[in-house]
Amino acid sequence: MANPATIADPGIQATALQEKRAARAWREIAARYHTGQVWRPIAQLVVTLIPLFAILIAMYFSLGVSYFLTLALAPFGGAFLLRTFVLMHDCAHNSFFPSRRANEIVGAITGVMSLTPFGLWRRDHALHHASSGDLDRRGHGDIRTLTVRE
Repeated sequence: MANPATIADPGIQATALQEKRAARAWREIAARYHTGQVWRPIAQLVVTLIPLFAILIAMYFSLGVSYFLTLALAPFGGAFLLRTFVLMHDCAHNSFFPSRRANEIVGAITGVMSLTPFGLWRRDHALHHASSGDLDRRGHGDIRTLTVRE
C-alpha cells in the first residue's frame, strides 16, 4: 500500500506545471532584452548629456541677461540632470552597458555630475533592494513603513 504522504495531489501538480510554463515563457521574453548593445547606451548618453550641457551653458550666459530667464531654463536643466541620475542608477545595476567596467566608469562620471558618490550609492541601493519590503530589515532607502501594531 502506498504511503499517502508520497501521493501527489493532481491539482497541485497541474498548478506547478502551469507555473513552470509561465516562468519559461517570461524567461524567453526577457532573454530578448538580456543581451546588451553598446550603441543604445551611447545614444542615451548623447541625447542626455549634450542637451544638459547646452542648457547649463545657456543658463550661465542668461545670468547676464535676466535672472528670470535663467530661472525659466532651470526646470529643463533639472529634468536632464534627473535623467543623468537615472543613467547612473542603471549603471549601478550593471544594466546600462554590457561591460561591468563601462558601467563603473560611466556611473562614476554621471555620479559626479549628479553630485552622488557612485560607489556608496550603489552599495546602499543594493542593500535597499535586498531588504525592500522586509519589515525586519528596514532603513536602506525605504519609505517609512509601519505595521498596524507599531
